[in-house]
Amino acid sequence: MSTRIKVFASIGGVLVLAGIVGALAGSAGRNEAFQPQEEFKLEDWVGIHLAGVNLSITRAVLYLAIAAVLTTFSMLYIARRMQQRPNRVQTAVETLYLLMRDNITRGNMDDAMARKWFPFIGTLFLFIWFSNLIGYIPLPTNTHATFDVFGIAVPQFAIYAATANIAIPLALTLVVWFSYHIAGIRAQGFRKYFASWIPAGTPHAMRPILFVIEAISHVVRIISLSVRLFANILAGHLLILFMGGGLVVILGIAALGVITLPIAVAFFIFEVGLVATLQAFIFATLTAIYLGGAVAENH
Repeated sequence: MSTRIKVFASIGGVLVLAGIVGALAGSAGRNEAFQPQEEFKLEDWVGIHLAGVNLSITRAVLYLAIAAVLTTFSMLYIARRMQQRPNRVQTAVETLYLLMRDNITRGNMDDAMARKWFPFIGTLFLFIWFSNLIGYIPLPTNTHATFDVFGIAVPQFAIYAATANIAIPLALTLVVWFSYHIAGIRAQGFRKYFASWIPAGTPHAMRPILFVIEAISHVVRIISLSVRLFANILAGHLLILFMGGGLVVILGIAALGVITLPIAVAFFIFEVGLVATLQAFIFATLTAIYLGGAVAENH
């Protein structure tokens, strides 16, 4: 049997299966009540309001707390339990450690600076990585829908990532942004640091223009660094939500799930296997690049 026949046979099989499901389940019609955006709405679990500032505990706070605990445990494990003959768990941890130390940190700054900033960059990488990964673990956090357990209304399981809320990547970005500017000023001095924004040998007439362009580029880093992480994680969750059942509910076509569910599984594997780690790696690497560039004499 040729490859073309196999492909058409597979497509035909899926369509036949969808037809059978449609005939058995029928169509409920469009569901106007279902609002996918509600899945990402944060509701106060424990209301805390101080001086007009909302410090309430929400679903995002739970995910941040879990990521913080996992990050702290990992860093303490790395610091205290390294052995000459590592077991399998420690081998995996050491591989991750070498990635953070050699590829991310030392690859973008000298050894002296790497020793100083590795705890910050390593913690940043692990925190974002854990935040991304646990975002794909279903937890009982969906307060819009509940199920009954011995008379207790328990929130239904849902996936959510704190990094899918722009406030979290933006806060991390601002910490990075201020850190590398402060590091640059401390290393070179206030005037020399900002003078280093202009390449050596630039004509005097061009220096103000280049300085303004460089200043704009530093401001844009706040947007690019935060939005890149936020948009990738949010897009992944939306794709899984729609393909995993959201589109079926909205359209009210049960047979559509035969086609969309395998796509959702593929997206899930792709997000967990690649995107979650890649986004943490990019964020940490750019942080190291910005820190290394800030202390350079002329970059």
